[in-house]
Amino acid sequence: MLGRLFFLCSLLALSGQVAALTIYKYVDKNGVVTYSDQAAPGAQVFVFNDRMVERLDNQVKLETKKHEAGETLLIRNDLYAPVEIELKLEQVDNAIGAPDKPIRWVLPPRSNIRLATLTAQDPSKPLRYKPKLRYALGDPRLQPSIHRYPLPWRGGPFRQTQGAGGTYSHFTPKGRYAVDIAMPEGTPIVAARGGVVVKTENQQSGRGNNPAGNFVRILHDDGTMGVYLHLMKGSVAVREGQRVATGHLLARSGNTGNSTGPHLHFVVQRNVGLAVESIPFNFAQPVNSLPNFAVGGE
Repeated sequence: MLGRLFFLCSLLALSGQVAALTIYKYVDKNGVVTYSDQAAPGAQVFVFNDRMVERLDNQVKLETKKHEAGETLLIRNDLYAPVEIELKLEQVDNAIGAPDKPIRWVLPPRSNIRLATLTAQDPSKPLRYKPKLRYALGDPRLQPSIHRYPLPWRGGPFRQTQGAGGTYSHFTPKGRYAVDIAMPEGTPIVAARGGVVVKTENQQSGRGNNPAGNFVRILHDDGTMGVYLHLMKGSVAVREGQRVATGHLLARSGNTGNSTGPHLHFVVQRNVGLAVESIPFNFAQPVNSLPNFAVGGE
């Protein structure tokens, strides 16, 4: 198993240098999984889709309140982070008060706001409209500060298997500046920067239904967010809404989600305007050196 992991890690590192690398996945009769850059009978091309799937539908909601004067449209944000929203009304008929242009707003954490009140032009006929709501975590008005991140784990040293711009999986807007660090399952994962825990997932086993696996998302004071992916099931030790300092234990590393082997996927993101994307960042020391266990504060 260890040999296969090292081989896979080398493939991941190579994939950051060679754009056309194809990796094959082969499962033998005993269920043992092998990854290789060489095609073999029964092998399938392995497609890696390392992206986050965060369901916010139950935490960012458009609510309609009907009353004698008509209908009031409200947005509710139940998250522990600001959310940028855009509401557009289409196919409007028999409505007074409908905005001509999309309404954009940034809702503070745990808040709600009235966006529009519509009344019927002809009270004998119903109001008709089709709302379209878009939203993204974070406040795009904030500008990232310069920050050097301590290594977000204890132990090691470990090896980076894929860096920024890696063509194996780090080529999407959400992950183009991410790093993958191969490490044994159960390695303590700590906060590389202080902030508020805004989203977690803790109950996924194996590949599950979320490519990110179990994860922790932390909102920093400058509006950026640090995200720690592929964590061990049941190991997340923080809760949403909790404020943590640099070096605080978050979870244990794992091999969950769309992961080809035990590793930590770490990325820094921000809202760039109704879209969350990764941004460049620097660690405070080389990845293949032991972390500073004396880090503290923010």
